[in-house]
Amino acid sequence: MEKVNLKSINLKKKLIKIFKKFGLSNDHASISADALINAELVGAYGHGLSRLKMYCDRISKGVINPKPKIKIKKISKSISHIDADNSIGFVAADIAIKTAIQNAKKTGIGMVAVKNSGHYGLSGYYAEQAVKKNLITMIYTNAPPAVAPHGALKSLFGTNPICFGTPTGSKVPFILDTSISMINRGKIRVAAINNKKIPKGVALNKFGRPTTNAKKALEGVQLPIAGFRGSGLAWMIDILSGVLTGGNHAGRVKDPFDDFSGPQNIGHLFITFKTNLFVKNYNTRIKDNIRRIKRLPKIKGVKEIMYPGQNKYKRFKMNTKKKIKISKIIEKDFEILKH
Repeated sequence: MEKVNLKSINLKKKLIKIFKKFGLSNDHASISADALINAELVGAYGHGLSRLKMYCDRISKGVINPKPKIKIKKISKSISHIDADNSIGFVAADIAIKTAIQNAKKTGIGMVAVKNSGHYGLSGYYAEQAVKKNLITMIYTNAPPAVAPHGALKSLFGTNPICFGTPTGSKVPFILDTSISMINRGKIRVAAINNKKIPKGVALNKFGRPTTNAKKALEGVQLPIAGFRGSGLAWMIDILSGVLTGGNHAGRVKDPFDDFSGPQNIGHLFITFKTNLFVKNYNTRIKDNIRRIKRLPKIKGVKEIMYPGQNKYKRFKMNTKKKIKISKIIEKDFEILKH
């Protein structure tokens, strides 16, 4: 596929200009641009520029509010509840993680629930912000139906990611950010756009048969990790991020690409806490934990036992030294959105 190179600083300016054209404030446009660029830099292309047109289309259709009146209800010194007023998800999540960090710094633990939000990109992006403040974090969000509950014929749960982050005593944080599906939906969408196949064993078509055709997979059902266990995790996250927060749940989250009948009302839950709540030598203990695991005998072909977040950090460092590559398909999106 042909590529076009742009420097990330110019790309950010371009993205801000587009988001402002669709009604976002300069601050909200900048927050959204940073999140999209981060996804490109860590190699999560399904959550990056490939979604730009979708966000703009939802603003145009009136199902994302470009001028939200976001309300933060203080429940206690540690707990806050945010009504995002159908803002673009990046903005809601940015306020939420900053509030959770602030609460944790004051009291030791911060919990922030969000309702009336939208898709916010990568959970790991927000986890990194907490970890940089020397906090442990857990983040949950639900998503549109893509995975069938165990034993059901119809998809209902989203690919509902599980995210956990912790400082490691080194510059590379431990960030586990994984969907409960065999493959995240963004990768399938990118494959569909580029007419590429998806791996075997990750999805079924609408007739319940295995498929490697990305477009047929989007019409069908994605498979969860570990069978009924993955389905159970998806259900848990639907409860934590949907039922608990006041957000949509039980399959009511709308698909951002195909359903413009109303706002998504996605729910998020952000939990942050200090590393020294129970022990004073957490950094020493986490270093020992990682060191002992990395010293285990390795199977043939494995040079290093990696902890979650290491590969992403390497990709980020490598990609920040390069120009961001933009496909011709996304270049066309830019041209459409400029006019």
